[in-house]
Amino acid sequence: MADTMRSNHVAMFPWFAHGHFIPYLHLANKLAEKGCKVSFLLPKGAEPKLTQLNQHPNLIHFFPLMVPHVDGLPPGAETVSDVPFTLHYHLCTAMDQTQDQVKTILGTIKPKFVLYDFAYWVAYFGQELGFKSISYSVVCAASQALQEMMQTSAGYPSSTVVPRLDETAQAKVFSEEYGSGISFYERMTSSNKQSDAFAIRSCYEIEGPFIDYLSQQYDKPVLLKGPLLPEKPNQFQELLLGFELCGLPFLVALTPPNGCLTIEEAFPEEFQERIEGRGWASGCWVPQPQILEHPSVGCFVSHCGFGSMWESLLSKCQIVLVPHLGDQIVNTMLMVEELKVAIEVKKGENGWISKESLSNAIQSVMSSNSEVGTMVKSNHAKWNKIPPAETCKKRISIISSRIFLLFAMNRMTKSVI
Repeated sequence: MADTMRSNHVAMFPWFAHGHFIPYLHLANKLAEKGCKVSFLLPKGAEPKLTQLNQHPNLIHFFPLMVPHVDGLPPGAETVSDVPFTLHYHLCTAMDQTQDQVKTILGTIKPKFVLYDFAYWVAYFGQELGFKSISYSVVCAASQALQEMMQTSAGYPSSTVVPRLDETAQAKVFSEEYGSGISFYERMTSSNKQSDAFAIRSCYEIEGPFIDYLSQQYDKPVLLKGPLLPEKPNQFQELLLGFELCGLPFLVALTPPNGCLTIEEAFPEEFQERIEGRGWASGCWVPQPQILEHPSVGCFVSHCGFGSMWESLLSKCQIVLVPHLGDQIVNTMLMVEELKVAIEVKKGENGWISKESLSNAIQSVMSSNSEVGTMVKSNHAKWNKIPPAETCKKRISIISSRIFLLFAMNRMTKSVI
């Protein structure tokens, strides 16, 4: 009985960001549907915000961690939402300093499998504590395949999703230290190499060549789950003015820019009065998938995080993309250059997005006489008929947790690095 209970016990330890917590928790809910017990390790302060998303509190249990203070971080900082991007590497150092807590918890609860992403050292605990480690990435396979976003290796499968000369300066951050004496690139490749399994939140229909490439690079099968900005105030205002300028009704959901507690503080002068009756701007959480399903919504403007990328693909909306960081840039290249289902807003000097460029992008896909709008709509119509995650071909179904976590692991044990 004890062995059976352990075989159904999964632990999760995602990077300290809500963009990672939420996909992991979505997966936890799916596993719990099939009777799996899930132990979810996360910073203490993040637990209250995720409790409402826990659909199986009898099976999914949170284990709060005390995040140590690291010089350079503000007091009490626990997640990326607490600090600017330039301090994320300090937060990663703080995460690395939770190793003793994590090891103690895992040694006590004794899971059969542990899913993680940035905490590459979890795999070493697995060897000692007797669990299987799964490096589970919530970013696209193309982003993983591009490695440092500055170069591609032999056998790389695409001529369109490639490093951009104008983005290489920003991409250099991935070769710099990210945490305790290790670069971001080394952290991620080590997570994949040392794990017993490598999994991605993607499906073969969208990223087949990249998935095959990764499988070859790491010499192990890639398990597929399938689909299930902080800006400066002036740029924040420019984006709002772009929506106003497009002349169409709109709903905008944005986080407050740095230095503001609410989005209203950063509104352009008399913006609220001018858009009344036509537009609505909110700093609150909104049910994005449900909004995109509404027949009156015709266009989705997104930063192209991987979750939003899937939601846009499976909607019937036109897609306009405004990438900002890291995998968002790769996701955008995949959508715009490879799949040709979206357009990207043109950036000016220093990455500046003008209200005119945003407005023009929206109008170009929404006009009935637009050639580019017709093209991306036609291509999108093909892709938004992709079957649900559980029926995607050439992948391991995550809906059946036993297939994903037990059967797959037993098959690959002899072939992992």
